[in-house]
Amino acid sequence: MHVVGLERSGKRRETVRVDPDESLLAAAERSGIGLPFGCRIGVCGTCTGRVLDGEMRHVEPPRALKDRHLEAGYVLTCIATPEVDCTVEVGTDVRARLFENPWR
Repeated sequence: MHVVGLERSGKRRETVRVDPDESLLAAAERSGIGLPFGCRIGVCGTCTGRVLDGEMRHVEPPRALKDRHLEAGYVLTCIATPEVDCTVEVGTDVRARLFENPWR
């Protein structure tokens, strides 16, 4: 089990405990923490977060993200699980920043 700190702009930090092979989104929901989501299978990108500290891995290929997004630390919380304790920036503004420029 790993502890993930959730950072949102303008809100207090929340923490969630994530079981092995559990997605960050599922753990947040289990803990009563609402995160944005859509498809739950890594296709739509609605649940995009950004790893600020630590490491996460995707349990399925993240089809909504390009390689350069992954290299910049972006993850899809619906199919990502922590490898270590970490901090992840979450919320709709993370996705908005990522997709505001179609050439990124």
